[in-house]
Amino acid sequence: MRFQKRKAEYLKKRRRRRQLRMLKRYLLLAGMAVGAVFLLSAGVRAISRLPIFHPGQPIAEIEIPSWITQDFLMPNPYSRPQKELKKVNGVVVHYVGNPGTTAKQNQSYFNSLAETHATYASSNFIIGLEGEIIQCMPLNEVAYCSNDRNSDTISIECCHPDESGQFTQETYDSLVKLTRWLAETFSLTEEDIIRHHDVTGKICPKYYVDHPDAWAAFRKDVFAEPF
Repeated sequence: MRFQKRKAEYLKKRRRRRQLRMLKRYLLLAGMAVGAVFLLSAGVRAISRLPIFHPGQPIAEIEIPSWITQDFLMPNPYSRPQKELKKVNGVVVHYVGNPGTTAKQNQSYFNSLAETHATYASSNFIIGLEGEIIQCMPLNEVAYCSNDRNSDTISIECCHPDESGQFTQETYDSLVKLTRWLAETFSLTEEDIIRHHDVTGKICPKYYVDHPDAWAAFRKDVFAEPF
């Protein structure tokens, strides 16, 4: 009887030791799995922060997001001279100055300069009243928009509903999205995002010249989160 009791206790202790070994093994494997997931996620975050554009890479090879509509101007000396843009050191924000007009109407105006010869003007992008984005010319071509900074910046014209020059919420949201993508693509800083006013002193974009606090808030919105 005592022998059977000792045997039962021995078997019980043996099972307990086996369970403890299995628990330790499980905890070790679980820890390794958690560590692997952490390292993988950290690696993905690090890769996602890498600039999309790399020095030496042709600007023409940059992939344009699907939320941008490409509607290029006809090549002509007045709005699309097809001069190569070799570097991008900034983004210049403008307003169209024609209240209530659409992105397509402004794109058509730039196109018409090929025939009217009225002036030299264009933009890389136009953002409409409903937030639609039209790309008027390839990223690797100079636009006639920002005077002395035409040769090293990307220009964005924004539509507005009234004389105040304030953008609709849809236009503003698309401007933040587009500017953020350009800043990430070309590794730009907050100081590289400027107004036409900062180049020539022109009251453009009007609302953000009249309200410098709103301009500062816009740039903060662009860089609200790390790339």
